[in-house]
Amino acid sequence: YSTMLRSPVLELACLLVLLLMGEVLSICPQTCLCSRSHREVDCSGRNLSELPDGLQHNIHTLNLSYNSLVELHYLLTRFAHLRTLDISYNLLTDFPASLPRALWEIYASGNGMRLLDKNDTAYHWNLKALDLSGNQLERVVFINNTLPNLRSLNLSGNKFWTVPTNMPSNLQTVDLSNNYLVQILPATLDRLPDLAYFYLHNNRFSSVSDRAFSKLSGLKLITLNDNPWVCEEEQNISYLLSWVKQTPARVIGCPCYTRHVCGRAQGDKPPARLTTNGGWHFASYTQSSATAGSGRVYGRPMPAVTESYASKSAAVLLNPPSNRTSWHGSAADPPVFKSRFPLTSTALSTVKTSDLPTSTTPSSTTSTARKTASVTRSTSTSMGSTANALRAAAVNLLLSTLAMMTGI
Repeated sequence: YSTMLRSPVLELACLLVLLLMGEVLSICPQTCLCSRSHREVDCSGRNLSELPDGLQHNIHTLNLSYNSLVELHYLLTRFAHLRTLDISYNLLTDFPASLPRALWEIYASGNGMRLLDKNDTAYHWNLKALDLSGNQLERVVFINNTLPNLRSLNLSGNKFWTVPTNMPSNLQTVDLSNNYLVQILPATLDRLPDLAYFYLHNNRFSSVSDRAFSKLSGLKLITLNDNPWVCEEEQNISYLLSWVKQTPARVIGCPCYTRHVCGRAQGDKPPARLTTNGGWHFASYTQSSATAGSGRVYGRPMPAVTESYASKSAAVLLNPPSNRTSWHGSAADPPVFKSRFPLTSTALSTVKTSDLPTSTTPSSTTSTARKTASVTRSTSTSMGSTANALRAAAVNLLLSTLAMMTGI
């Protein structure tokens, strides 16, 4: 009877030990901050040159922004449940190979990437938002019928000369501002019927090809300001001048006109803001570094994507309200995606030109934020160590008790 009793008791003991040990091993990396059972991990601003040890395989959210990571090829593949990845402001020169296919959002702004190859995104069927702003991209290659769920694409602040072709057909928002764009090849935009918000300001367009925008049936807002339109060459600019008068979309920066807003929707209010709580701020809603606000990532100041440019006209004209709103299908508001991390542009509140600050002091703010983060991280680590010690003690007590009960 004793032998019969001992076997199930031992099995139960082993099971309990494994469960408790699982809790002990489920720890947050010492250099990071974690929440939601350690499945949301913030390792931003830690001067990391490699992935921290101790990341759980089932994490949902990972913030590695503002570090010194040089390469992440194949290092994140094992995180099969990852939904949101922020690798902005590192030293990456290539898009990381073999990222988890479950990802919904990838934020990779402020690196030194020069190319997005077709294989980089070929298998990201679930991806909804991709931010590659502020890199050195000259070319991106998309394969037809890939990225079926991608709705928002931010390529602002790169080195494009031509609007990328083969962009995913379900896109609703595309930001190509602050590049070197001079042309839109024929039929480039013909497969984007759902495109609603299109940002082309601060480029080098002098004209656009005939019928370049004719298939954009869902367009609600387009920005064309700060381009060197050649208005005296009527044969090259006539299509664009005719289109901006007839389009139902709101046009910011009308070519060859003294007024800044045109289109048949010129009397409408601009969209509330291309963001939700912790969401995406597009370059059109940013200021130059001299007038940057206090946008932050986890308490640290965020440099604007457009900080190297002095274009403010679109930001002041758009004048979005300061309250953040979520989209519920209203025709007046743009589609947005919930995000655990803000992207890397600074939001512009409702301001007048005279109200804009003339300077900022990011160094002092950063210092204070880092001290706060250090204290928080130390407290979190201390609490984690105490909890692990208690779990270890519980394991030892359980083993001792079971040993006495079973006579082993």
